[in-house]
Amino acid sequence: MKRGLIVSCQALENEPLHSSFIMGKMALAAEMGGAVGIRANGVEDILEIKKMVNLPIIGIIKKDYENMVSYITPTRKELEALIDINIDVIALDATINADLNLLNSLKIKYPNQKFMADISTVEEGIRAEKLGFDYIGTTLVGYTEQSKNLNNFDVLKELLEKCNTPIIAEGNFDTPEKSRKAMEMGSYAVVVGGAITRPQLITKKFSDEINKVNF
Repeated sequence: MKRGLIVSCQALENEPLHSSFIMGKMALAAEMGGAVGIRANGVEDILEIKKMVNLPIIGIIKKDYENMVSYITPTRKELEALIDINIDVIALDATINADLNLLNSLKIKYPNQKFMADISTVEEGIRAEKLGFDYIGTTLVGYTEQSKNLNNFDVLKELLEKCNTPIIAEGNFDTPEKSRKAMEMGSYAVVVGGAITRPQLITKKFSDEINKVNF
């Protein structure tokens, strides 16, 4: 992957843009806007996006299991579904909540596949580097019990100081200024999702501000 902006093109089942066709068009719009990569969820969306753009794709499958905290490519079933479609990079939950046996086996069973670790703390990032991940992403900072009081920039800074693996800034780098700052700090790339691809959230920011006016 080149360095720069990666756009996360995802819409879950309860969202108005949930459609592989729409995500393909969203990815095309991102490519036209200068994105160097796409992050996408689910086999159908990824296959459609592959038809639309000539960009590297970070693939995930979000899946909730009973009695399991991890939901980003959490089991071998989701992993192998992504392996089967020949994707550039596969991202997995690599927090302390993840299946360590699965993480340990990645580079042994799939030595030619690139993997990204979605982590939430510096310690998890350091562990991911030892496990052989090709990229480490701050994707889950603030979203896990162990990281709920952490600042994404603080975690990013420490990871950049302590790891040699390329660090990808992801998770609430939701303005051009924040994204630029992350790159200036030394991030390999920045992933931006909802701030670009979820119009209902973008609209709400404008609406909430306007509704503060007494009119």
